[in-house]
Amino acid sequence: MKKLFIPFLAITLISCSKSVAQKPDFKEHISKEFTVKANDVLALYNIQGSIKVEGYEGNKVLIEVDKTISAKTQQDLEIGKNEFKLNMDQQNDSLIVYIKEPYDTRPNRNRNWGNDRKIHYNYHLDYTIKVPKSMNLIISTVNDGDINITNIDGPIKANNVNGKITLNNVKAAYDVHTINGEVAINFLASPPDNAKFYTLNGKMTVTLPNNFSADCSFKSFNGEFYTDFENTEKLPHKITKTTEERNGKTTQKLNKTDIVRFGSGGKNLSFETFNGNIYIKKASI
Repeated sequence: MKKLFIPFLAITLISCSKSVAQKPDFKEHISKEFTVKANDVLALYNIQGSIKVEGYEGNKVLIEVDKTISAKTQQDLEIGKNEFKLNMDQQNDSLIVYIKEPYDTRPNRNRNWGNDRKIHYNYHLDYTIKVPKSMNLIISTVNDGDINITNIDGPIKANNVNGKITLNNVKAAYDVHTINGEVAINFLASPPDNAKFYTLNGKMTVTLPNNFSADCSFKSFNGEFYTDFENTEKLPHKITKTTEERNGKTTQKLNKTDIVRFGSGGKNLSFETFNGNIYIKKASI
């Protein structure tokens, strides 16, 4: 595998002599504990902030949240403190963590993205969570935070917009997607069939067991594909056709995807970037 050398740019910051008024804020630490079954689902829908999840041998979900609400004025801060609501709803087979107010962050909900009124405060939630290793995870955040998941045997769906996704010592991640950030995954087992991995702006590094076997599709606009697996075979391109209706006209577009067979093939996996290289690496052990 070719090595990538990236020069580092040293930046010196010069502080200004003028003092800047500090915005008022409110900080709170939240601790919650839930008893769950081994294969239950934890779904977490964050907007601002990071998420760290670690698997362990236990039967409880242990959630620690550092909450910050800030605003330009004390009056707006008080509105945010009174209005902001974080919910943790446990049902028969799932635990759903989401923001309920000032809008509902769960999928397909009426979010009122400023349509009804302007929100004059900001909120930030940083999560640190321990879960049973076999739990099913659905994890997402949007701004100002990375997703980091470690030691999970169960299925994982992770979605970010402006941040990295790092999965370490996982077995069944099946849907990993970010827009502005790198993707780094260390698999202890071969990913599930039809798993897909995507980043728009960032490199993707996926480490797999030495006996990895699958048919993998690779797609990048400004990037290359690298691997140190030796038993590989390039298969014929996969051609797909999409049809769009625009201004009364029908447009058809053909897309070409590279297919590489690892080992004897079998599972179908998808790896895609727009601006960034894709690295498929063998585990060191």
